[in-house]
Amino acid sequence: MERGLPDGVSPHNDEAEVATLGAILIDAEAFYAIEHLIHVEDFYEGAHQKIYEAISSMYRSGQSVDLLTLAEELGARGTLEQCGGAAYVSRLTSSVPTSANVERYARIVLGASIRRMLDSTSKEITARAYDNSAETSVIVKEAERKIFEISDRNQTGTYFPAKEIVKQTFEAIEKHYHSKTEYTGIPSGFRELDQLTMGFQNSEFIVIGARPSVGKTALALTIAANMAIRDKTPVGFFSLEMSSMAIMQRLLSMEARLDSQRMRTGMLSPADFSRITEAAGRLYEAPLYISDVPDLRLMDLRSQARRMKSHHDVKIIFIDYITLISTENRDLPRHEQIAEVSRSLKALSRDLNIPVVALSQVRRETEGKRPNLADLRESGSIEQDADVVIFIHTEDLKAEVREVAVAKQRNGPVGEISLAFLSKYTKFEALERGSSL
Repeated sequence: MERGLPDGVSPHNDEAEVATLGAILIDAEAFYAIEHLIHVEDFYEGAHQKIYEAISSMYRSGQSVDLLTLAEELGARGTLEQCGGAAYVSRLTSSVPTSANVERYARIVLGASIRRMLDSTSKEITARAYDNSAETSVIVKEAERKIFEISDRNQTGTYFPAKEIVKQTFEAIEKHYHSKTEYTGIPSGFRELDQLTMGFQNSEFIVIGARPSVGKTALALTIAANMAIRDKTPVGFFSLEMSSMAIMQRLLSMEARLDSQRMRTGMLSPADFSRITEAAGRLYEAPLYISDVPDLRLMDLRSQARRMKSHHDVKIIFIDYITLISTENRDLPRHEQIAEVSRSLKALSRDLNIPVVALSQVRRETEGKRPNLADLRESGSIEQDADVVIFIHTEDLKAEVREVAVAKQRNGPVGEISLAFLSKYTKFEALERGSSL
């Protein structure tokens, strides 16, 4: 323990170091949550430094990390015995029941590391203070620099000079100028919507809101299919309400343009079956990755999203839907849980530098009227955190036209478009000019 250490022993906390290693061993998301906080040298024990270095290297290269693969990695590095052997490594995960508190453990490790730096630096400053050959002003400046370096370790944010930011911004503009592409983001496949948004932009948190049965999932799946099947853009789709087979049946119905009810009942003709076979072939080749875990924890979702990005380089992620995601602390009021989910999804979009599209229900009070930002259910933080909010509205669920409104766009205009809703296929299509269906 850090408190009550024997004289001459540098500040450290063995329990926190072991708990940190155990947490990141059982959950990749735990590693990504703390990788910006601590470095290898922040661990006091040499064995812990070697273990953290190996785990970091494996996660960052997209490898699967568990007790067996870690032991193999340490063995390949020739450091397994220096780390206490396979027996010591296997005890790490039993030291911590959950990865939920990993950031707290890591901050204890960092705090002890900073104390060691302060101890070492104070001794250096004291020695310099007795050096009569050095100018006092020089000693003071050196002391300030060393203390500021330590202080910087305790800061989680950062800043950049304008010259760096303007260089990156100009390069992005120059790239679009030379490429002459129509959109700066990932096209949805709906021209009028893309003209408003310029495509779905990297690092943006996008919310699609509507009442039940209006078409949230249908619109998300239609856009995901446009991206994955038509443009071969790698797409991740998290379905917390429907199974992966139910999702695939919808996609087959959309792609084959075949009545979904007939598919479910099996009342198909040979021609129908041929169309399904062709659609299945196109979906088979599509870079679409589906997760259908019900009651998915926020941390697990983030971890799976990172694996999708690392292993398949997904360019966009869809989540159906936001209020079904569970948090670690279920004792919090519901609006606080949703606020935590919303903030985390916004952070995930920035961390992975891809668009994250989450579906959300709107309040019952919007029945029969156009929803607005305040109608997003459960928490006002969704409205705050979202970069783009898109609402789907209809006053008649049997109508074949849906109003799709971009109600918020942090970096662009708002506006409304109309799309055709083909209920037989649970699919959206562009509305032909001059057509009202």
